Formats: sequence, structure tokens, C-alpha cells
Amino acid sequence: MNETQTTVLKAPKKDLWKDIKRHFSVYVLLIIPLVYYTVLKYGPIVNGQIAFKDFAPLDGVWGSKWIGFGNFMAFFKSFYFGELLRNTILYSLAKLIISVPLSVILAVALYECTRNTLRRVVQTMVYLPHFLSWVIMYGILLALLAPGDGIVNDIIEFIAGKEARYDFLTQTNSFPVIVVLSDAWKEMGWAAIVFIAALMGIDGTLFEAAMVEGATAVQRVWYITIPSIKPVIVTVVLLKLGTILDAGFNQMFMLYSIPVYSVADIIDTWVYRQGLLQFQFALATAVGIFKGVIGFLLVRISNTVVKKLTDSALI
Repeated sequence: MNETQTTVLKAPKKDLWKDIKRHFSVYVLLIIPLVYYTVLKYGPIVNGQIAFKDFAPLDGVWGSKWIGFGNFMAFFKSFYFGELLRNTILYSLAKLIISVPLSVILAVALYECTRNTLRRVVQTMVYLPHFLSWVIMYGILLALLAPGDGIVNDIIEFIAGKEARYDFLTQTNSFPVIVVLSDAWKEMGWAAIVFIAALMGIDGTLFEAAMVEGATAVQRVWYITIPSIKPVIVTVVLLKLGTILDAGFNQMFMLYSIPVYSVADIIDTWVYRQGLLQFQFALATAVGIFKGVIGFLLVRISNTVVKKLTDSALI
């Protein structure tokens, strides 16, 4: 290697150190997220090896017997595997199909609103549910849907009589609908923030030119607004596909009950019962790895497909 090549290789390192010295305070702030991800995200990967072992607490992580893919096969051969996988994927897809369009519509509506006071009030109202836990949300749903004194059932009784009262949370027909709609209600406003930020970056002259040409409000939204934020929509969808096997443990744990297990039991709730309540930690870890691998593959595949079909992609 000659002197010129050596100088070229060393130059980036010098530039990096100069940049670090120049923006030292910014790099110091990076220490917090780096420590967080190192300790809580990458550190536990070492203990993930118990997914391939017959883990015994007394033997420890390193001393437990190696059994290969035994825990994975136990999950795949479980009587409930098909039902769990079906429920998990269906709930995740339904939430994706419902929440993303609603979030985009809400963001566009807030962006197009010309009354500042109305926009601020609506923003506050739609953001608030995100900060409520599912324990509180469950209480709200009970107040609305309880068969005895729920507001919805009171209205039903007033219209159709007392015999028309319906227990929404314990019926397999209504439970999935409640899960999807309540999740959209809770997270729609918070998810819209990303799209609102993207809308703020649109060149205003495009709308002015469209108005001069006589374009209506709907045409401006369809031909300018939506195409302008399409890359952001694609990115959000791809990221959500990576968590397709996370159907919302907190929500399901609060809402489900024995009568609706057939349509409410998802992978995470099953892992909670098997892994934590029955102390099968190795099995729970194996399922976690399975979910991670599937999520990674889905992101890669969907990203490749989207890149070939459109100009937008995540990586």
C-alpha cells in the first residue's frame, strides 16, 4: 500500500474526530440511547441461547442442557399453534389496514383545516387516548359496552327492548371488531403525527399552482398531498410489517376472557401463560426468536417488492 492510499484511509478517521470535537455535546447525548440499547436490547441476546436449551434455573444459562430446536418444535406442534398464528396475523393485518388509512385521513384533515382553534382542540382530543393505559381504556369500554349498564346497551334497549341487550366483550362475533376499532381509536391520533410532519414539508407553491389551474380541494389532496407523503406511508407500513406477529399483548390481556379464547388468544398471551405462569422460560424465548425472524423476513421481502413496484423503499 503506497503513501497516497494510506492518507486516503486515514482521512475519514480524522474527519470523524474533528466532527466529534465540533459537536461534542450532541455526541454526549447519544450515550443515553447507546447505553439503553446495549444493556436492554443487545445484552439479553446472549441469554437468548436458552431457546436452544432445556433451561433449568439451578444450572443457569450456560449450564443447561443443549436440545437444539426442541423448544421451537414444541411450539410448532402445540395444539393451539394454528389458532394462535391465525389470530395474531389477522389482528395485526386488520389493525394495519384500518389504522394507517385513518391516520392519513386524520393528518390530511388537520393539515387542511384553516381554523387554528378547531385544529388544536381536535389534535388534543385525538392524541389523548394514546397516553391512557389499556387498563383505563378497558374501563371506558366497559362503561360503553357492558351488558348491564353500558351506554350502548341502554340505547339498544331504548330502541329494541331489554331482550336486545348484547354482551359485546364475550361474544366471538363482536370481540374482534371491538379489538380493532378500539386500537384505532387509541392510536390513530398519535400515528397521525408522522404524517402531519411529512405534510409540513410539502412545497406550498404546488397548492397555489393547482388553485390557479382550478383544482378542487379533493383534487389537490389526491394529486398533490397523497403522492407527496407516499414515501412516508410506505416506510410506516414496512415498519409495521416487521411487527406483524405483535398483535398487542396489553390490549388482549385486558380485553380477552375464556368465552372468546378461540378468537382472542394470540401468540403473546399464550407465551405469557406458558412461559411465565408455568415457568417455561426457554419456550417463551424460542417464540420470541421466531417472531423476530419472521418480522425481519417480512420487512426484507416487502421492502424488495415495494422497491421494484415503486420508487419508495425503507432501505
